[in-house]
Amino acid sequence: MKKIFLTAILLSAVVIGCSKGGSNDNLNWEENLETALQKANAENKAVLVNFTGSDWCVWCKRLSAEVFSKSEFEDYAEDNLILVKIDFPQNIEQSAETKLYNNQLAQKFGIQGYPTILLFNSTGNLVLTTGYQPGGPVSYVEHLKNSL
Repeated sequence: MKKIFLTAILLSAVVIGCSKGGSNDNLNWEENLETALQKANAENKAVLVNFTGSDWCVWCKRLSAEVFSKSEFEDYAEDNLILVKIDFPQNIEQSAETKLYNNQLAQKFGIQGYPTILLFNSTGNLVLTTGYQPGGPVSYVEHLKNSL
């Protein structure tokens, strides 16, 4: 009986631990760039746009796991960024309107691959086009700060 109880506790801990890591649950990702730019202007924040293939792109998943899901990035984003996710999934359902909107944005900004990160300053000017960067969240935040 003790073995079953301990196994249940252990499994619960694993499930809780997995649900907290790497899912970007703590970040609020907008899906509309124009709305985000207006909000950024009003709040004097930058806008980070993540063009991603969230369910298939290896580098997108790495960026999410190594940067976006870490507290150092989350803390910086909360104070300084409006986040926008423009997703091109293979196995996640999207409305026809979302697909059209995302494709139009990708065409407008000449997106060639994923992840592509666009950084706009608070007045809506594009200041950085980047992607996955090695080095973790602290390095990534510095990369962003250097462009603003």
